[in-house]
Amino acid sequence: MSNEVSFKEIVRLDVELNQIQDLDILLERILLEARRVVRADAGSIYITIPPEAGKKKEEKLSFKYSQNETMQKTLPPGQKLIFSHFEISINEKSISGYCALERKMVNIPDMYNIPSESPYSFNSSFDTLTGYKTISSLTIPLVSANKRLMGVIQVLNSKDKNGNIIPFTSDHELLLSHFANNASMVLLRAYNTRLMILRMIKMAELRDPKETGTHVNRVAGYAVEIYNCWAHRRKIPKDEHHKFRDNLRISAMLHDVGKVAISDSILKKPGRFTSEEHKIMQFHTICGANLFDDINSPVDQFSRDIALTHHENWDGTGYPGWLDPLTGISLRTDDEGNPLGKKGEEIPLVGRIVALADVYDALCSKRVYKDPWTEDDALQEVRNLSGTKFDPELVECFLEILPNIKRAKALYPEEKLE
Repeated sequence: MSNEVSFKEIVRLDVELNQIQDLDILLERILLEARRVVRADAGSIYITIPPEAGKKKEEKLSFKYSQNETMQKTLPPGQKLIFSHFEISINEKSISGYCALERKMVNIPDMYNIPSESPYSFNSSFDTLTGYKTISSLTIPLVSANKRLMGVIQVLNSKDKNGNIIPFTSDHELLLSHFANNASMVLLRAYNTRLMILRMIKMAELRDPKETGTHVNRVAGYAVEIYNCWAHRRKIPKDEHHKFRDNLRISAMLHDVGKVAISDSILKKPGRFTSEEHKIMQFHTICGANLFDDINSPVDQFSRDIALTHHENWDGTGYPGWLDPLTGISLRTDDEGNPLGKKGEEIPLVGRIVALADVYDALCSKRVYKDPWTEDDALQEVRNLSGTKFDPELVECFLEILPNIKRAKALYPEEKLE
């Protein structure tokens, strides 16, 4: 890979990264492309976690995604490596922490021969556990134009054209520095987009205590993993796949935003709904869809479809059915004049995906009226509802990529209820 070709590639990547809207999708893509730019076999990306308001705690780095090409090849197609989530302090004790603290690149030719005078050290526990040998590393901070530390990228084990592991060179440093500067800018934009969405969710949470930021992030994370498997099965072209999951990740977070229009006496009821209350609650689907009545982008369309149809059932017994959300007029009715439920592929794919993701998360979450179900019980319920409530193919996808689902769950752990 010559420098000339690499820089042309980076220009193309700059354009593509600017088209990604969701923070999590962007983080994974940034790490993937950073590795490609410098021929790195593996790597990790961290984001900065600011201290809680009013508390004198240090900033930390939160581990978000890790990739390892050598280990990935041992897995079945469509599955991802599972890494434990953790946080590290921004100080000189770790390589990533030191990089963030000093805001400068750290290039280590041999992780097992770090000079004794270096303030940081290498934790070889991952190598010991997996048998993978980490040799060279290049770690760089992600700093925005306004000098804000967004996170850190660490790439490992650069390879030459023959597949031999080599130290990262000065050319690699130059390429990764250029890439990181542009990645930091798009990362800040995606972070602000996520922040705006979470503020909308916070509004809903003020009305409905169940509608938390962690819940919607988990649902969106599951949705993307389910879609990835479905798209792999259907051989969806890569560009279409990437655009769809980016729009899906954002839109899925807004699946219940229509609850802001429902009365507090129902939303905050400490128990199960009566049949009449449940009928009123069903209107949150229509109210949510109406928030996106002016379609200007795929995100608007997905958000509208998800809000309206994520309570439809595969067998047609869900709600709100064939109603015009703007007028409330029934478009298809049964013999008694009630709107027919949408069924099968009449339900948009995004609605079918989020239906599964939302129910699974609800089963696994604590509520004021129930304890969380065990993992085994929740999975059995998903199996039981295949073909009635859920699209059978999506259930197959869900069960096929369970390790990915568990990883998405671990990224946004359940908040404790008071």
